[in-house]
Amino acid sequence: MAMNRREFVGSLALATVAARLARGEEAPRVRISGRQGTFGGKWESAKKAGLAGVEVGVGGPADKLQVADPDWQKRTKDAAEAAGVVISSTSMDLLNGNPLATDERAPAWVEQTIAATKALGGTGILVPFFGKAHMLNGKEWKPEIDQLVERLKKLAPIAQDAGVKLGLECTLSGAQFNEILDRVGSDWVGAYYDIGNSTGAGLVPTNDIKAIGKRLALIHFKDGGNFLGEGKVDIQAAADALKAIEYKGWIVLETSCPTGNGEADCTKNVDAVKRVMGL
Repeated sequence: MAMNRREFVGSLALATVAARLARGEEAPRVRISGRQGTFGGKWESAKKAGLAGVEVGVGGPADKLQVADPDWQKRTKDAAEAAGVVISSTSMDLLNGNPLATDERAPAWVEQTIAATKALGGTGILVPFFGKAHMLNGKEWKPEIDQLVERLKKLAPIAQDAGVKLGLECTLSGAQFNEILDRVGSDWVGAYYDIGNSTGAGLVPTNDIKAIGKRLALIHFKDGGNFLGEGKVDIQAAADALKAIEYKGWIVLETSCPTGNGEADCTKNVDAVKRVMGL
């Protein structure tokens, strides 16, 4: 039976991994992805810039999210495959304005996104907590944190069945991440750490990454409006911490485009990550 294009691409990927293993080489432990704005939005630019994956948004509030539409999923997968990249993860930006802790629609949206992320071939979901969704009121947990924990406990088995990790992104210290993850108690709910946000908040990414350890689901690299390594963020120290915990997931760029040329700027940022990670 003749292979279709998707099967052929998949067979090539498997053959590449098999060849590496046969030569005694390990499969890549860390891969670099980027949000669509980091490379200018054109799929072909993602691959040219050196990205292996792309983190895609799920759309705005609706009974059925954009990401849950099979036609949208097919178009997105086809575009990624044509460009030679994969979908690394999905991002639920809508939860910043419609918090998972308090919005009655939010748990169903997460369930839709879990199923969609699996269908897209992604491994993780960015579950954000910024603005009104922030987990803290000053230095204290907000009262609705108890409800958030209960909702995450119910979502965790669904994520596990799909093989998709929920990555909680909030400006928290490593100790604070561990506190809430202890309460949820699932390997399928982890931290989505952002070295740019944390540095800006006066936290020390090196210490936090080491404290979070194996609970690190995904990580954002950015350095304000600068190229990676040219601002306040110590990307080498962050990279060394990732190596220390033997991180094996995606590094997702959430970088800006200082020159306005998405592909060229993303290429420079990818090269910076490869340099500090030794890829």
